[in-house]
Amino acid sequence: MNIPSAPATSLTTKDLKTDQDVRWCPGCGDYSILAQTHRTLPELGIPREKIVFISGIGCSSRFPYYTNTYGMHSIHGRATAIASGLKATRPDLSVWIITGDGDGLSIGGNHLIHLLRRNFDVNILLFNNQIYGLTKGQYSPTSEFKKLTKSTPYGSIDYPFNPVALALGADATFVARSMDVASKHLPEIIKRAHAHKGTSFVEIYQNCNIFNDGAFMVYTEKATQPDEALFLEHGKPLIFGANRDKGIRLNGFTPEVVNIQETGTSDLWIHDETDQVKAQILARFFDDPAKPNHLPRPFGVFYVQQRPTYEELLEEQIQSVTERLGEGDLDKLLRGKEVWEIK
Repeated sequence: MNIPSAPATSLTTKDLKTDQDVRWCPGCGDYSILAQTHRTLPELGIPREKIVFISGIGCSSRFPYYTNTYGMHSIHGRATAIASGLKATRPDLSVWIITGDGDGLSIGGNHLIHLLRRNFDVNILLFNNQIYGLTKGQYSPTSEFKKLTKSTPYGSIDYPFNPVALALGADATFVARSMDVASKHLPEIIKRAHAHKGTSFVEIYQNCNIFNDGAFMVYTEKATQPDEALFLEHGKPLIFGANRDKGIRLNGFTPEVVNIQETGTSDLWIHDETDQVKAQILARFFDDPAKPNHLPRPFGVFYVQQRPTYEELLEEQIQSVTERLGEGDLDKLLRGKEVWEIK
């Protein structure tokens, strides 16, 4: 693809659109994520020729076709591996990984956790629709227990992954969650992900209106969102509810919902993005919203940690060894210490 160089300040949403017809089902949540990403990228100040989108396989993975930057629609579950190699050799690039719950958590699950622990400075946007949409509706690693699909006609007996808990368990340095229709929230999360130096993991609840319509409706609809969604803000108390009258406080390590009008706000949990223990507790706010006394589902930045990136450590190590031993010789390395001559 030939991408003319242009000053970052002149980049517009229109510049990021390609001449390709967008081939997602009408009403798919992917449209909203694509539009919001195109709207946000110009604000990041990155020259277009420095941006790369790498995807695996799945509905979301058509993303690079529709974004006029460098990109690769790669192989199933391996976008993380390809992105790692690219970032190791071209640390100057802004690398974005587009994946889904099947591609990223099943076929590519092993690659994902190792990318997270290594902490390459890349951004992961994981579109979670709790279903395999491209292959017409089989249950995925995030489908709920007893999910009825074509491949589970009597209900899935798999316990679902919790992507945020998984990322924290893999020692990710930036973990966040948003939703496809959150036109203000998602762009802010994308900006935060880009600003983070290290691997940023963003789970995005995305509606598949053909094979799993309404999976996240309680969190996205105006009538239910205030009581079911908890929006995290660093340094602020955990408050939610239609009248902003509910709060979260910790009883030991156990979270509990309180009525602010009765208890006040002095004992409420203050969100701290750098507190790994509390981030782990927040990640477990994962109750079935149909059950009584469930906790609200958090959205926002769960956890941020600053630590050296993999490519920084790699470069430091190469320089250190080169200074000590001199430039390497690949032919000599391949020959090894023992050479046989066959006559």
